[in-house]
Amino acid sequence: MIKVLVADNHPVVREGLNAALGGSDDFNVTASVGTTSELFDALEKEKPDVVLLEMDIPEVNGITALRKMKKDYNDVKVLIFSAQAEDVYALSTLRAGASGYVAKTATIDTLKNAISKVAEGGMFITNELAQRLAFDESTNKPRRFFRKLSTREVEVLKLLASGKRNKHVAEELGLNEKTVSTYKARLMRKLNVDNMVDMLQQAKALELY
Repeated sequence: MIKVLVADNHPVVREGLNAALGGSDDFNVTASVGTTSELFDALEKEKPDVVLLEMDIPEVNGITALRKMKKDYNDVKVLIFSAQAEDVYALSTLRAGASGYVAKTATIDTLKNAISKVAEGGMFITNELAQRLAFDESTNKPRRFFRKLSTREVEVLKLLASGKRNKHVAEELGLNEKTVSTYKARLMRKLNVDNMVDMLQQAKALELY
């Protein structure tokens, strides 16, 4: 069962999420809070698998709260649940440490799928957003960083994005672990990122998994 902490400043939204998620055998809403101070108080007491965080939660803005969470509670996965436009905020929240972004217009099934994927260590953004991130709208062609990748680099990125560890990537591609680490460093450089979260977000944007 996935333990979820809901952080949203709207009581009706919190009650709706509690009812929707609490009625399932797959989820357990361990706490429901309306401010960032309540959020961090709850994190001290609870051990949630996933925090469902509203971008506009009071006291501290969502991205600042997200960064603090990732610093102080790094094991907790954070899924942004927001009425703000994906195009504007999704990338910035993913770069700040979120594992996914779900619009409040999404269906309950989409939200449940997102929570499950994030809890398992994956990332979640919609296919529509992935396509917009992956393609240059002015030319309708893949962004330049994708064309920089070799076939082998794409293979390594795809396997890492699917959740495989260096050892398993090496076994599947007939490489040694040191070579996989070299590929990972090269991918980060080519994709202009400095951490795995951003690299996997790029893989998602390229629809590699």
